Amino acid sequence: MTMCRHSFMQHGYLNTNGIQLHYVTQGNGPLMLFLHGFPEFWYCWRHQIEAFGRDYKVVALDLRGYNDSDKPREKSAYTVSELVKDVEGTVRALGYERCTLVGHDWGGAIAWSFAYANPTMLEQLIVLNLPHPARFAAGLRTPQQLLRSWYIGLFQLPVLPEFLLSAGNYAAIRSVFRDQAVNSEAFTEADIEALVAAAAKPGAIASMLNYYRNIFSAEGLLNQQWGMLSVPTLMIWGENDAALGKELTYGTEAYVTDFTIRYIANCSHWVQQEQPALVNQYIRDFLERDRLCE
Repeated sequence: MTMCRHSFMQHGYLNTNGIQLHYVTQGNGPLMLFLHGFPEFWYCWRHQIEAFGRDYKVVALDLRGYNDSDKPREKSAYTVSELVKDVEGTVRALGYERCTLVGHDWGGAIAWSFAYANPTMLEQLIVLNLPHPARFAAGLRTPQQLLRSWYIGLFQLPVLPEFLLSAGNYAAIRSVFRDQAVNSEAFTEADIEALVAAAAKPGAIASMLNYYRNIFSAEGLLNQQWGMLSVPTLMIWGENDAALGKELTYGTEAYVTDFTIRYIANCSHWVQQEQPALVNQYIRDFLERDRLCE
């Protein structure tokens, strides 16, 4: 491992499911595993790594296809089932049997799927701005959410999305953070440059898009049957999400026996970066509640 430029954080690599994944870690104790979304990388959890590294072994992955993790070329390498296997192997490779799993955006989708596939491997599930897959599938049958999710259709096309995302020195990547954030000071120039540098790594854009290109497949996120989940679950939701409507959160308790939701007003999709103090407090309250109930 080598030291990261953030205090006390270390870089590491692990092998899982036939690939090598890069991660950043801090602290010791129970495992708290963080999964980022599109078009991000481990760095989106910078405010959480230090906050929870005091009480946990915090690990923030670069998901397959992102930043310094391996980037298989085949579209089939980015199915939800493969992504779930990555997480299972990660927990084992780190020497643990269970973890608290935290996911945002695509990381949230993987976290939901992992929780259903491996509930006994989870202490708690925490999902930020990604609805339960059943609620998302229902939302896509409404004109309102279809309009918000227009980009999913665009991303199914070959070649063109790669060109659009990388054009103008990755102007679209820069815009998605700068223009969507309610708090314009949430992202510094250094933050934006770090996010662009990760997206600009060879093969990263195509890999990111392959997540979306599997979404409508037979085993894709939207074509599964979802029962009742018994893992204690916290959802945190920035209410000004341009891509995912707040109404997608309604009715989640029909799928989760122990469900808590915390809304954050005047906050975008990038909730843990835009309102880190509040997100961290909600997570800590939830974890301490479960600890007191043991």
